[in-house]
Amino acid sequence: MEPAEGPGAVDFHGDEEIIEVVELGPPGPDDLADEMEDVDFDEDGGEEPDAEAWETEDEEGVGDGMEPQDDSEVTFSLHSASVFCVSLDPKTNTLAVTGGEDDKAFVWCVSDGELLFECTGHKDSVTCAGFSHDSMFVATGDMSGLIKVWRVDAKEEVWSFEVGDLEWMEWHPQAHVLLAGTADGNSWMWKIPSGDCKTFQGPACPATCGRILPDGKRAVVGYEDGTMRIWDLKQGTSLHVLKGQDGHQDPLTCLASNQDGSLILTGSVDCNTKLVNCATGKVVCVFKMESTAAKAPGSESEESESNSVESLGFCNVMPLAAVGYLDGTLAIYDLSTQSLRHKCQHESGIVQLLWEESSAVVYTCSLDGAVRLWDARSGKMISEYRGHSAEILDFAVNKDASIVVTTSGDHQAKVFCVQRPDR
Repeated sequence: MEPAEGPGAVDFHGDEEIIEVVELGPPGPDDLADEMEDVDFDEDGGEEPDAEAWETEDEEGVGDGMEPQDDSEVTFSLHSASVFCVSLDPKTNTLAVTGGEDDKAFVWCVSDGELLFECTGHKDSVTCAGFSHDSMFVATGDMSGLIKVWRVDAKEEVWSFEVGDLEWMEWHPQAHVLLAGTADGNSWMWKIPSGDCKTFQGPACPATCGRILPDGKRAVVGYEDGTMRIWDLKQGTSLHVLKGQDGHQDPLTCLASNQDGSLILTGSVDCNTKLVNCATGKVVCVFKMESTAAKAPGSESEESESNSVESLGFCNVMPLAAVGYLDGTLAIYDLSTQSLRHKCQHESGIVQLLWEESSAVVYTCSLDGAVRLWDARSGKMISEYRGHSAEILDFAVNKDASIVVTTSGDHQAKVFCVQRPDR
């Protein structure tokens, strides 16, 4: 595939130039939408050949003795294989989209599990799915790189495109613009539904994770070689590159930014979490997970060697960050003192974590099939919800933190009503 032509092309083999980012205050939604309208998109963008057939990994944490209790209110059962991803529509929080190993994606109502429509035509496992900022569109992407966008009210496909093997996909927070990262190292940006295209050429290894920053003008992308880049979406240029000793020693697995976009967290297979100043591109501090090998010899030490950071995020109301590890540790870090505040242990690996929007409560889902709520101030578990007979693979929390929607290896998605004694 040819790199993008013109001012967007960047040569990463020479010395990197650090560009100062001057913050001019937060733009309004209309300004951001207008800003994206001004972006010059390349018209070209070839299609990649089909990906090799994907083999599922052995399921972990699924025991015969898993509790049969079901705390869920609604169960969505139209998938016929593992359900990999879920998103809630941001405008009303009444619709969910789920994608699975059965090459299918469905849009359905969280209140009763009723199907709204099926996103047809995928030819591989649907691993990415999400709604646009205004819930007008829903995008679904499969592992082979086929991405489709559907207009929700009309229940019809309005755009599709085929890239290389898909790693991640995300909507712009204020515009009908879609970003995706692929196994060839490229990140793609499209206007929807026109399909105008722009590419951001990374190193020659998979772009493993990506996140659009809150200002809507920049995106941060992590790569398999341990590097991270902050991109200027309008210019198509790399503002900062974190590599070598400053970068990670293993592939990046996850990224997060705080509410104003001034700080970024990066997580990696190397078990390190880096706090990065977004304006300077410099590492502020590194949170390292202590090895548990010394405490538990034998098989436990082997388990610790395969540990990695799986998910992370910032608290909106306190200077706290949460990091979830494959060994089941939830670490709460105090950003003001750059120290570990609490360590919350799970029965098995953490798949994902999410913070409530307006409190210091963090949600985790894990390979043991449970959703747990933790008070980050005390480190104590608030409540636990079960209902799946296999590992939870993804989950979403609605705006007022009253429901959680989960997807699982048991072929189901479930809706849990969250009742909190402290409110």
